[in-house]
Amino acid sequence: MERPPTRSPSVPLLLAIESSCDETAAAVIARDRRVLSNVVASQSDLHERFGGVVPEIASRAHVERILPVIDEALKQAGATLGDLSGIAVVNEPGLVGSLLVGLTAAKTLAMVLGLPLVAVNHLEAHLYACCLAEGRDVFPAVGLVVSGGHTNVYDCRSVVDYELLGTTIDDAAGEAFDKVAAILGLGYPGGPAIAAAAESGDPRAFRFPRTFLNNERPQFSFSGLKTAVLYEVRGTPGSHREDPPPLTPPRIADIAASFQAAVTDVLIGKCRQAIERLGHPRLCVGGGVAANRQLRFGLQQMADETGVDLLIAPPEYCTDNAAMAGLGWELLERGRTAPLDLDVTPGLVRRR
Repeated sequence: MERPPTRSPSVPLLLAIESSCDETAAAVIARDRRVLSNVVASQSDLHERFGGVVPEIASRAHVERILPVIDEALKQAGATLGDLSGIAVVNEPGLVGSLLVGLTAAKTLAMVLGLPLVAVNHLEAHLYACCLAEGRDVFPAVGLVVSGGHTNVYDCRSVVDYELLGTTIDDAAGEAFDKVAAILGLGYPGGPAIAAAAESGDPRAFRFPRTFLNNERPQFSFSGLKTAVLYEVRGTPGSHREDPPPLTPPRIADIAASFQAAVTDVLIGKCRQAIERLGHPRLCVGGGVAANRQLRFGLQQMADETGVDLLIAPPEYCTDNAAMAGLGWELLERGRTAPLDLDVTPGLVRRR
């Protein structure tokens, strides 16, 4: 059995809670950005047969798991509730039922223990994960959050000052991965399935659309790409392509590789545009899709060409987790606490 990380009894500790979608998570973070524990209870097995997250199932699973996850996070950190200096909780954006479970637990603990409550934005936390990995402040920077629900570009002026520059007008990149994986019969979640299939495929086999790639607007669109894959697999209605070739394993691999290449080209291109526009010395990347190896490789190539410092959250901080809500420390020390009547802000983030 692993021993918990050593710490001084006087080191302030923050309990962070994350339940924005289908991961029930809690972490204990020291003020010096050391993550003493990071516990995540996944729900992938519950949603796999539906090909995506079912909100009602997700919220019910959070209710069952939230207290055991918090208890395990404290245990792994070698801490008790009496050692805590504050409670941080993700309250936006996400699924309303899921968010409410985490928020209710956080508010209850803050009230009973007499501790300050801090509200954390899930997407800003994904970018803060780069600070955790580096153990230092990495801003200003261009920020890219790319996940199942969001594909956003940010001007990160400081550790607590993020301006949304642009987002997707339809599907998020991760959502497109899930839908294309379903079209190809590769299962759920789609990101790892597509990446695995693409390993033996030719990324130049199909020239799928790269929407907005040559447009200077910091926006994304993956719906057309998803439709192009659908037509390639099932045929184009009303055309000579109504009867497409059989979906053999080599053809699946080529389609997966070509789809993945189209997504990564757009993400990398938009990051390049933002870097040239803002002139920031760094690019910070977070979110579940940031774990994709081809994306990480392409971003590094682009960073080398532009001379920026590339910081990508490590895989354990890419998918939803509570450690990244250590952003709460930065807010707490600036006096940005939340009242006990704090509410959730569900839904997707769109540019205002």
